[in-house]
Amino acid sequence: MPGVVFWALVVLATLTSLVTAWALGANSNSPPFAPAIGANAISTMQAAFLIGILAALGALLQGGAISETVGAGLIDGVQITSLAATAGLLTATGYMIFGVYTGFPVPAAFATTGAMVGVGLALGGDPATDTYRRILTFWALVPPVSGGLAYATATLLRREDIPETVGVPLLAAVVGGIVANVQLAIIPSPPGATQSSVAGFVAGSIETPTPAGIDPLVLVVTVGVAALSFRFMRRRTMESVDKGIRTFLVILGSVVAFSSGGSQVGLATGPLENLYGTELGLPSIVLLAFGATGILAGAWMGAPKLLQATSREYAQLGVRRSIAALVPGFVIAQLAIALGIPISFNNIILSGVIGGGLAGGSAGVSRRKIGVTLGFWLITLTTSVAVGFGLYRLFAMVLGG
Repeated sequence: MPGVVFWALVVLATLTSLVTAWALGANSNSPPFAPAIGANAISTMQAAFLIGILAALGALLQGGAISETVGAGLIDGVQITSLAATAGLLTATGYMIFGVYTGFPVPAAFATTGAMVGVGLALGGDPATDTYRRILTFWALVPPVSGGLAYATATLLRREDIPETVGVPLLAAVVGGIVANVQLAIIPSPPGATQSSVAGFVAGSIETPTPAGIDPLVLVVTVGVAALSFRFMRRRTMESVDKGIRTFLVILGSVVAFSSGGSQVGLATGPLENLYGTELGLPSIVLLAFGATGILAGAWMGAPKLLQATSREYAQLGVRRSIAALVPGFVIAQLAIALGIPISFNNIILSGVIGGGLAGGSAGVSRRKIGVTLGFWLITLTTSVAVGFGLYRLFAMVLGG
Protein backbone atom coordinates (compact mmCIF):
# COMPACT_ATOMS: atom_id res chain seq x y z
CA MET A 1 0.00 0.00 0.00
CA PRO A 2 1.43 3.46 -0.90
CA GLY A 3 2.91 5.37 1.99
CA VAL A 4 0.61 8.36 1.60
CA VAL A 5 -2.49 6.16 1.63
CA PHE A 6 -1.24 4.23 4.64
CA TRP A 7 -0.60 7.35 6.70
CA ALA A 8 -3.89 8.82 5.61
CA LEU A 9 -5.60 5.68 6.92
CA VAL A 10 -3.62 5.91 10.17
CA VAL A 11 -4.83 9.47 10.67
CA LEU A 12 -8.41 8.62 9.70
CA ALA A 13 -8.52 5.55 11.94
CA THR A 14 -7.04 7.48 14.88
CA LEU A 15 -9.49 10.36 14.48
CA THR A 16 -12.40 7.94 14.23
CA SER A 17 -11.19 6.17 17.37
CA LEU A 18 -11.00 9.51 19.20
CA VAL A 19 -14.54 10.39 18.09
CA THR A 20 -15.75 7.00 19.32
CA ALA A 21 -14.00 7.50 22.65
CA TRP A 22 -15.51 11.00 22.89
CA ALA A 23 -19.01 9.60 22.35
CA LEU A 24 -18.42 6.91 24.98
CA GLY A 25 -17.18 9.51 27.46
CA ALA A 26 -20.19 11.72 26.87
CA ASN A 27 -22.81 8.97 27.04
CA SER A 28 -21.78 5.68 28.63
CA ASN A 29 -19.97 7.16 31.64
CA SER A 30 -22.73 9.48 32.84
CA PRO A 31 -25.09 7.10 34.74
CA PRO A 32 -22.74 6.42 37.71
CA PHE A 33 -23.00 9.95 39.14
CA ALA A 34 -26.63 10.64 38.21
CA PRO A 35 -28.00 9.27 41.53
CA ALA A 36 -25.54 11.40 43.52
CA ILE A 37 -26.66 14.51 41.62
CA GLY A 38 -30.30 13.59 42.11
CA ALA A 39 -29.66 13.31 45.86
CA ASN A 40 -27.89 16.71 45.90
CA ALA A 41 -24.65 15.06 47.04
CA ILE A 42 -22.61 16.68 44.25
CA SER A 43 -23.17 19.33 41.58
CA THR A 44 -23.47 18.54 37.88
CA MET A 45 -20.20 20.25 36.94
CA GLN A 46 -18.31 18.58 39.79
CA ALA A 47 -19.68 15.22 38.68
CA ALA A 48 -18.69 15.82 35.04
CA PHE A 49 -15.17 16.76 36.15
CA LEU A 50 -14.83 13.62 38.28
CA ILE A 51 -16.31 11.40 35.58
CA GLY A 52 -13.71 12.60 33.09
CA ILE A 53 -10.78 12.06 35.44
CA LEU A 54 -11.94 8.70 36.82
CA ALA A 55 -13.05 7.24 33.49
CA ALA A 56 -9.77 8.29 31.88
CA LEU A 57 -7.81 6.67 34.71
CA GLY A 58 -9.88 3.52 34.35
CA ALA A 59 -9.15 3.50 30.63
CA LEU A 60 -5.41 3.75 31.24
CA LEU A 61 -5.21 1.27 34.11
CA GLN A 62 -7.80 -1.32 33.09
CA GLY A 63 -8.52 -0.93 29.39
CA GLY A 64 -5.85 -3.24 27.98
CA ALA A 65 -7.66 -6.59 28.28
CA ILE A 66 -10.84 -5.63 26.44
CA SER A 67 -8.91 -3.61 23.86
CA GLU A 68 -6.83 -6.71 23.06
CA THR A 69 -9.96 -8.86 22.73
CA VAL A 70 -11.62 -6.42 20.33
CA GLY A 71 -8.45 -5.96 18.30
CA ALA A 72 -7.11 -9.50 18.10
CA GLY A 73 -9.47 -11.98 19.74
CA LEU A 74 -12.55 -11.78 17.53
CA ILE A 75 -11.08 -13.35 14.40
CA ASP A 76 -8.50 -16.08 13.77
CA GLY A 77 -5.91 -16.41 11.03
CA VAL A 78 -5.48 -12.73 10.08
CA GLN A 79 -4.43 -9.45 11.64
CA ILE A 80 -6.58 -6.34 11.46
CA THR A 81 -5.02 -3.95 8.94
CA SER A 82 -5.24 -0.16 9.00
CA LEU A 83 -7.90 -0.26 6.28
CA ALA A 84 -9.92 -2.88 8.16
CA ALA A 85 -9.59 -0.92 11.42
CA THR A 86 -10.89 2.19 9.67
CA ALA A 87 -13.85 0.30 8.20
CA GLY A 88 -14.67 -1.30 11.56
CA LEU A 89 -14.47 1.96 13.50
CA LEU A 90 -16.54 3.86 10.94
CA THR A 91 -19.19 1.13 11.07
CA ALA A 92 -19.37 1.13 14.88
CA THR A 93 -19.32 4.93 15.09
CA GLY A 94 -22.09 5.13 12.50
CA TYR A 95 -24.29 2.91 14.66
CA MET A 96 -23.55 5.01 17.75
CA ILE A 97 -24.40 8.24 15.92
CA PHE A 98 -27.61 6.67 14.68
CA GLY A 99 -28.53 5.74 18.26
CA VAL A 100 -27.79 9.24 19.58
CA TYR A 101 -29.85 11.05 16.94
CA THR A 102 -32.79 8.63 16.83
CA GLY A 103 -32.97 7.70 20.50
CA PHE A 104 -32.94 3.98 19.70
CA PRO A 105 -31.00 1.81 22.19
CA VAL A 106 -27.91 0.96 20.12
CA PRO A 107 -25.29 -0.70 22.39
CA ALA A 108 -21.73 0.33 21.57
CA ALA A 109 -20.27 -3.05 22.53
CA PHE A 110 -22.58 -4.91 20.16
CA ALA A 111 -21.88 -2.51 17.28
CA THR A 112 -18.10 -2.64 17.72
CA THR A 113 -17.95 -6.41 18.19
CA GLY A 114 -20.12 -7.04 15.15
CA ALA A 115 -18.20 -4.56 13.00
CA MET A 116 -14.81 -6.10 13.87
CA VAL A 117 -16.10 -9.60 13.19
CA GLY A 118 -17.38 -8.38 9.83
CA VAL A 119 -14.12 -6.76 8.71
CA GLY A 120 -12.17 -9.75 9.99
CA LEU A 121 -14.26 -12.12 7.89
CA ALA A 122 -13.85 -9.79 4.90
CA LEU A 123 -10.07 -10.07 5.37
CA GLY A 124 -10.40 -13.82 4.98
CA GLY A 125 -10.13 -14.70 8.65
CA ASP A 126 -11.85 -17.55 10.45
CA PRO A 127 -14.53 -17.09 13.11
CA ALA A 128 -13.17 -17.28 16.67
CA THR A 129 -16.00 -19.53 17.79
CA ASP A 130 -14.69 -20.12 21.31
CA THR A 131 -14.44 -16.37 21.89
CA TYR A 132 -17.92 -15.81 20.47
CA ARG A 133 -19.35 -18.50 22.73
CA ARG A 134 -17.70 -16.92 25.77
CA ILE A 135 -18.86 -13.39 24.89
CA LEU A 136 -22.43 -14.40 24.01
CA THR A 137 -22.74 -16.44 27.20
CA PHE A 138 -21.59 -13.47 29.26
CA TRP A 139 -23.98 -11.12 27.46
CA ALA A 140 -26.88 -13.51 27.96
CA LEU A 141 -26.12 -13.73 31.68
CA VAL A 142 -25.86 -9.96 32.21
CA PRO A 143 -29.62 -9.19 32.45
CA PRO A 144 -30.51 -11.95 34.95
CA VAL A 145 -27.33 -11.50 37.01
CA SER A 146 -27.50 -7.69 37.07
CA GLY A 147 -31.24 -7.76 37.73
CA GLY A 148 -30.84 -10.43 40.41
CA LEU A 149 -28.07 -8.54 42.22
CA ALA A 150 -30.09 -5.34 42.03
CA TYR A 151 -33.17 -7.13 43.37
CA ALA A 152 -31.15 -8.54 46.29
CA THR A 153 -29.58 -5.14 47.01
CA ALA A 154 -32.89 -3.29 46.90
CA THR A 155 -34.50 -5.94 49.10
CA LEU A 156 -31.72 -5.55 51.66
CA LEU A 157 -32.15 -1.78 51.74
CA ARG A 158 -35.94 -2.07 52.04
CA ARG A 159 -35.98 -4.52 54.95
CA GLU A 160 -37.38 -2.87 58.06
CA ASP A 161 -35.44 -5.19 60.37
CA ILE A 162 -32.12 -4.06 58.81
CA PRO A 163 -31.61 -0.34 59.45
CA GLU A 164 -29.79 1.76 56.87
CA THR A 165 -26.98 2.23 59.40
CA VAL A 166 -26.26 -1.47 58.80
CA GLY A 167 -27.46 -2.10 55.24
CA VAL A 168 -25.46 0.70 53.59
CA PRO A 169 -22.20 -0.17 55.44
CA LEU A 170 -22.66 -3.82 54.40
CA LEU A 171 -22.85 -2.78 50.77
CA ALA A 172 -19.80 -0.55 51.28
CA ALA A 173 -17.95 -3.59 52.67
CA VAL A 174 -18.79 -5.60 49.55
CA VAL A 175 -17.59 -2.80 47.29
CA GLY A 176 -14.42 -2.37 49.34
CA GLY A 177 -13.62 -6.08 49.18
CA ILE A 178 -13.98 -6.05 45.40
CA VAL A 179 -11.83 -2.92 45.08
CA ALA A 180 -9.02 -4.74 46.91
CA ASN A 181 -9.04 -7.32 44.10
CA VAL A 182 -9.47 -4.96 41.14
CA GLN A 183 -6.77 -5.55 38.54
CA LEU A 184 -4.71 -2.45 37.80
CA ALA A 185 -1.92 -2.10 35.25
CA ILE A 186 0.04 0.18 37.57
CA ILE A 187 0.45 -2.54 40.22
CA PRO A 188 3.32 -4.95 39.47
CA SER A 189 2.76 -8.70 39.63
CA PRO A 190 5.59 -10.23 41.69
CA PRO A 191 6.43 -13.93 41.33
CA GLY A 192 3.63 -16.03 42.75
CA ALA A 193 0.95 -13.35 42.38
CA THR A 194 -2.17 -14.40 40.52
CA GLN A 195 -3.31 -10.86 39.69
CA SER A 196 -2.05 -7.28 39.58
CA SER A 197 -4.29 -6.03 42.39
CA VAL A 198 -3.63 -4.74 45.90
CA ALA A 199 -4.55 -8.12 47.42
CA GLY A 200 -2.58 -10.01 44.76
CA PHE A 201 0.50 -7.83 45.21
CA VAL A 202 0.54 -8.33 48.98
CA ALA A 203 0.03 -12.07 48.58
CA GLY A 204 2.79 -12.33 45.98
CA SER A 205 5.23 -10.35 48.11
CA ILE A 206 5.01 -12.73 51.08
CA GLU A 207 5.33 -16.47 50.60
CA THR A 208 2.58 -18.40 52.36
CA PRO A 209 1.03 -21.85 51.86
CA THR A 210 -1.94 -21.88 49.49
CA PRO A 211 -4.29 -24.66 50.54
CA ALA A 212 -6.77 -25.60 47.81
CA GLY A 213 -5.16 -22.98 45.59
CA ILE A 214 -6.41 -20.12 47.76
CA ASP A 215 -3.85 -17.67 49.11
CA PRO A 216 -4.83 -16.77 52.69
CA LEU A 217 -3.21 -13.34 52.37
CA VAL A 218 -5.59 -12.46 49.55
CA LEU A 219 -8.47 -13.26 51.89
CA VAL A 220 -6.89 -11.30 54.73
CA VAL A 221 -6.40 -8.18 52.61
CA THR A 222 -9.89 -8.49 51.10
CA VAL A 223 -11.55 -8.85 54.51
CA GLY A 224 -9.41 -6.05 55.92
CA VAL A 225 -10.40 -3.55 53.23
CA ALA A 226 -14.03 -4.65 53.53
CA ALA A 227 -13.92 -4.11 57.31
CA LEU A 228 -12.41 -0.64 56.92
CA SER A 229 -15.08 0.25 54.36
CA PHE A 230 -17.81 -0.99 56.69
CA ARG A 231 -16.42 0.99 59.61
CA PHE A 232 -16.09 4.21 57.60
CA MET A 233 -19.62 4.04 56.20
CA ARG A 234 -21.03 2.93 59.54
CA ARG A 235 -19.64 6.07 61.20
CA ARG A 236 -21.01 8.26 58.42
CA THR A 237 -24.50 6.79 58.60
CA MET A 238 -24.52 6.91 62.41
CA GLU A 239 -23.79 10.63 62.26
CA SER A 240 -26.53 11.17 59.70
CA VAL A 241 -28.29 8.60 57.53
CA ASP A 242 -28.83 11.12 54.74
CA LYS A 243 -25.23 12.27 54.84
CA GLY A 244 -23.99 8.68 54.88
CA ILE A 245 -26.11 7.72 51.87
CA ARG A 246 -24.96 10.77 49.93
CA THR A 247 -21.35 9.89 50.72
CA PHE A 248 -21.89 6.31 49.58
CA LEU A 249 -23.51 7.50 46.34
CA VAL A 250 -20.45 9.62 45.53
CA ILE A 251 -18.03 6.79 46.36
CA LEU A 252 -20.09 4.25 44.45
CA GLY A 253 -20.38 6.60 41.49
CA SER A 254 -16.60 7.05 41.53
CA VAL A 255 -15.73 3.35 41.41
CA VAL A 256 -18.43 2.69 38.78
CA ALA A 257 -17.17 5.58 36.59
CA PHE A 258 -13.63 4.20 36.90
CA SER A 259 -14.88 0.75 35.90
CA SER A 260 -16.89 2.20 33.03
CA GLY A 261 -13.78 3.81 31.56
CA GLY A 262 -11.86 0.53 31.82
CA SER A 263 -14.65 -1.46 30.21
CA GLN A 264 -15.50 1.02 27.44
CA VAL A 265 -12.18 2.35 26.11
CA GLY A 266 -11.40 -0.95 24.38
CA LEU A 267 -14.38 -0.39 22.09
CA ALA A 268 -12.59 2.65 20.68
CA THR A 269 -8.97 1.46 20.83
CA GLY A 270 -9.33 -2.26 20.13
CA PRO A 271 -9.56 -1.95 16.33
CA LEU A 272 -6.20 -0.12 16.34
CA GLU A 273 -4.31 -2.72 18.42
CA ASN A 274 -2.49 -4.30 15.46
CA LEU A 275 -1.98 -0.97 13.69
CA TYR A 276 -0.31 0.69 16.67
CA GLY A 277 1.39 -2.34 18.19
CA THR A 278 2.67 -4.21 15.11
CA GLU A 279 2.72 -1.80 12.18
CA LEU A 280 3.78 1.31 14.09
CA GLY A 281 5.62 -0.48 16.92
CA LEU A 282 4.17 1.68 19.69
CA PRO A 283 3.51 0.42 23.25
CA SER A 284 -0.11 -0.28 24.16
CA ILE A 285 -0.14 2.53 26.72
CA VAL A 286 0.06 5.05 23.86
CA LEU A 287 -3.13 3.71 22.32
CA LEU A 288 -4.91 3.61 25.67
CA ALA A 289 -3.77 7.21 26.29
CA PHE A 290 -5.47 8.26 23.05
CA GLY A 291 -8.65 6.52 24.15
CA ALA A 292 -8.46 8.01 27.65
CA THR A 293 -8.02 11.48 26.14
CA GLY A 294 -11.14 11.03 24.02
CA ILE A 295 -13.16 9.78 26.99
CA LEU A 296 -11.93 12.68 29.15
CA ALA A 297 -12.91 15.23 26.49
CA GLY A 298 -16.29 13.60 25.96
CA ALA A 299 -17.06 13.58 29.68
CA TRP A 300 -16.10 17.22 30.18
CA MET A 301 -17.81 18.49 27.03
CA GLY A 302 -20.84 16.25 26.66
CA ALA A 303 -21.67 14.76 30.04
CA PRO A 304 -23.14 17.81 31.87
CA LYS A 305 -26.23 17.98 29.67
CA LEU A 306 -26.86 14.24 29.87
CA LEU A 307 -26.21 14.26 33.62
CA GLN A 308 -28.94 16.82 34.18
CA ALA A 309 -31.44 14.63 32.34
CA THR A 310 -30.42 11.30 33.90
CA SER A 311 -30.18 12.76 37.41
CA ARG A 312 -33.87 13.69 37.22
CA GLU A 313 -34.67 10.11 36.22
CA TYR A 314 -32.65 8.69 39.11
CA ALA A 315 -34.23 11.16 41.52
CA GLN A 316 -37.59 9.69 40.54
CA LEU A 317 -36.23 6.16 41.08
CA GLY A 318 -35.20 6.95 44.64
CA VAL A 319 -31.93 6.47 46.50
CA ARG A 320 -32.35 2.76 47.30
CA ARG A 321 -33.19 1.78 43.74
CA SER A 322 -30.33 3.90 42.40
CA ILE A 323 -27.85 2.16 44.68
CA ALA A 324 -29.32 -1.18 43.70
CA ALA A 325 -28.68 -0.39 40.01
CA LEU A 326 -25.08 0.75 40.48
CA VAL A 327 -23.76 -2.04 42.72
CA PRO A 328 -24.24 -4.80 40.10
CA GLY A 329 -22.90 -2.40 37.46
CA PHE A 330 -19.62 -2.21 39.34
CA VAL A 331 -19.44 -5.96 39.96
CA ILE A 332 -20.23 -7.01 36.37
CA ALA A 333 -17.99 -4.38 34.80
CA GLN A 334 -15.02 -5.56 36.83
CA LEU A 335 -15.76 -9.18 35.98
CA ALA A 336 -15.93 -8.31 32.28
CA ILE A 337 -12.61 -6.46 32.50
CA ALA A 338 -10.97 -9.43 34.22
CA LEU A 339 -12.25 -11.76 31.48
CA GLY A 340 -11.51 -9.33 28.64
CA ILE A 341 -15.12 -9.28 27.44
CA PRO A 342 -16.51 -6.13 25.74
CA ILE A 343 -19.76 -4.98 27.33
CA SER A 344 -22.31 -2.22 26.97
CA PHE A 345 -22.42 -0.44 30.32
CA ASN A 346 -25.87 1.04 29.82
CA ASN A 347 -27.29 -2.46 29.33
CA ILE A 348 -26.02 -3.44 32.77
CA ILE A 349 -27.52 -0.36 34.38
CA LEU A 350 -30.87 -0.89 32.63
CA SER A 351 -31.03 -4.48 33.91
CA GLY A 352 -30.17 -3.22 37.39
CA VAL A 353 -32.92 -0.60 37.28
CA ILE A 354 -35.45 -3.27 36.32
CA GLY A 355 -34.26 -5.66 39.04
CA GLY A 356 -34.34 -2.94 41.68
CA GLY A 357 -37.84 -1.99 40.62
CA LEU A 358 -39.08 -5.56 40.98
CA ALA A 359 -38.07 -5.45 44.65
CA GLY A 360 -40.65 -2.70 45.10
CA GLY A 361 -43.34 -4.58 43.19
CA SER A 362 -42.89 -2.91 39.81
CA ALA A 363 -39.98 -2.76 37.38
CA GLY A 364 -40.94 0.73 36.29
CA VAL A 365 -40.09 -0.16 32.69
CA SER A 366 -42.75 -1.25 30.20
CA ARG A 367 -42.57 -4.66 28.60
CA ARG A 368 -42.76 -2.99 25.23
CA LYS A 369 -39.67 -0.91 25.98
CA ILE A 370 -37.79 -4.00 27.14
CA GLY A 371 -38.81 -5.85 23.98
CA VAL A 372 -37.76 -2.96 21.73
CA THR A 373 -34.42 -2.72 23.54
CA LEU A 374 -33.68 -6.44 23.18
CA GLY A 375 -34.71 -6.29 19.54
CA PHE A 376 -32.30 -3.46 18.77
CA TRP A 377 -29.50 -5.28 20.58
CA LEU A 378 -29.94 -8.25 18.25
CA ILE A 379 -30.41 -6.07 15.16
CA THR A 380 -27.27 -4.09 15.99
CA LEU A 381 -25.15 -7.20 16.49
CA THR A 382 -26.23 -8.98 13.30
CA THR A 383 -26.38 -6.04 10.90
CA SER A 384 -23.07 -4.54 12.06
CA VAL A 385 -21.34 -7.73 10.93
CA ALA A 386 -22.78 -7.32 7.44
CA VAL A 387 -22.09 -3.58 7.27
CA GLY A 388 -18.50 -4.00 8.48
CA PHE A 389 -17.93 -6.76 5.93
CA GLY A 390 -19.37 -4.72 3.07
CA LEU A 391 -17.66 -1.45 3.98
CA TYR A 392 -14.22 -3.07 4.11
CA ARG A 393 -14.78 -4.78 0.75
CA LEU A 394 -15.83 -1.40 -0.68
CA PHE A 395 -12.74 0.33 0.69
CA ALA A 396 -10.47 -2.46 -0.56
CA MET A 397 -12.00 -2.26 -4.04
CA VAL A 398 -11.69 1.53 -4.25
CA LEU A 399 -8.20 1.75 -2.73
CA GLY A 400 -6.89 -1.49 -4.15
CA GLY A 401 -5.80 -2.96 -0.78
